[in-house]
Formats: sequence, C-alpha cells, structure tokens
Amino acid sequence: MTFEVLVAEAESAPVAGWDFSWLDGRATEQRPSWGYQRLMSERLAGARAALDIQTGGGEVLAGAAEFPPTMAATESWPPNIEKAARLLHPRGAVVVADPDEPPLPFADEAFDLVVSRHPATVHWTEIARVLAPGGTYLAQHVGPASVFELTEYFLGPQPEARRKRRPDAESADARAAGLDIVDLRSERLRMEFSDIGAVVYFLRKVIWIVPGFTVDAHRARLRELHDRIRRDGPFIAHSARTLIEARKPA
Repeated sequence: MTFEVLVAEAESAPVAGWDFSWLDGRATEQRPSWGYQRLMSERLAGARAALDIQTGGGEVLAGAAEFPPTMAATESWPPNIEKAARLLHPRGAVVVADPDEPPLPFADEAFDLVVSRHPATVHWTEIARVLAPGGTYLAQHVGPASVFELTEYFLGPQPEARRKRRPDAESADARAAGLDIVDLRSERLRMEFSDIGAVVYFLRKVIWIVPGFTVDAHRARLRELHDRIRRDGPFIAHSARTLIEARKPA
C-alpha cells in the first residue's frame, strides 16, 4: 500500500482503550518475563478490596479471572471511562472518573491491594494513603527512555527526558512515602514496526511517546520513515518495563 493509504487507514482507526489488536501483523513487542497480568490476577483473587489506577479501557483488569468483593478502577480519559464501564460494570467493579491528580477519590486505608499497568503518573503519597496497613502496591511501570528510538526520531535528542522513570528513583520515592520495596525488576524489550501505518496508530494511541503528535505536523518525517521501512525493513525500537511491588508496613 502507498504512504497515503497506510496513513489514512491508521488515522481513521479508533484508539480508545488499551487493545492493540489493530497492530496484529504490523508491529510486535516482546513481553516482560514476569507476566504482569498473571501476577495481578493471583493477587486480586486473594484480596478483599482492590483499586486499579489508570485502568485505560479496563482490558487488563478484565483479564483477571476473579475480582475481590470490592473492586474499583480510576481513569481520566472520557472514551476510556466509557469503555471501561461497559467492560467492568457487569462484573461488579466501579469505574471512577479521576483526573490523575491528587487526591485519589477514596478514603484512607480503603484497599489492601492497589494495582496499575503503565500509569502515566505515580503519586506515591496517595497510594500509601489509600493502602491499608500491610497492603500491597503491585504495578508494571513504563521504564526510562522507553521507545525513545521513535521519540528522538521525531523530536531530536531528549537528554533530560531520558533520565526520568528510573527504577531506583521510583523506589526511593516509594520509600519516602512510607512504603517498603518488596520486588523491583526491569527489562528492555524489542519492538518492530513493519509499516508506517503501525507507527501512526501507535503514536496516536500512546500519546506520551511523541507529545502532541499529529500526522500533519510530522508528515515529512513520516514519509522519510515510510521510505526507510520499505528500503531497510522494520523500524526497531525498545520498550522499557519495570515491575515494582511495594508494601505498607503493618
């Protein structure tokens, strides 16, 4: 397909939620070795009250076989809120519209488990506040310089941004909020984009990779990347993932 057709197709594709099946056959990403969804599901099955922060469209949380008696989720983007509500309400979970800014709209010590997959922001003092004594925060965070091959292709070198989201800094922030670190792991994982449509769709969906991305603003660089992929094969990038488990002292 031509550049124009690939880009138009990707521009018209819906991007609500965290379902990436549109990219099947067009892009790949290695998965972390720890299996976050399995770990999350095991913890949810043993919890009494749990909160999923920044649930997106609820797809990851919905993959759990069993919810605790009290299950809540937060989300800020209206299309995702609607999608998550449709997915999670039938299973008894409540979806709360929240701006991703403190405070969380819950009482102190309301949950014995807080989970999150790829939160855009992490407010450790709020996580600590809503956790009951002995409660656990289990999350998979985006690590430092994740997919920066794409970020810097469009925006140029980002030395300051490269230093953000470091696991050691995040664990220090968690400790400063009064939490103990139980587990901390990080991995870099290979990604491949096989056509320019996959790049456009990914950047529309994962909006922090190239903030403010639009096809019109980056058309020249997109066309150059299209030609490069056609000539040299898939564009290679690397995602960064951190597994972090923190516990509030009993």
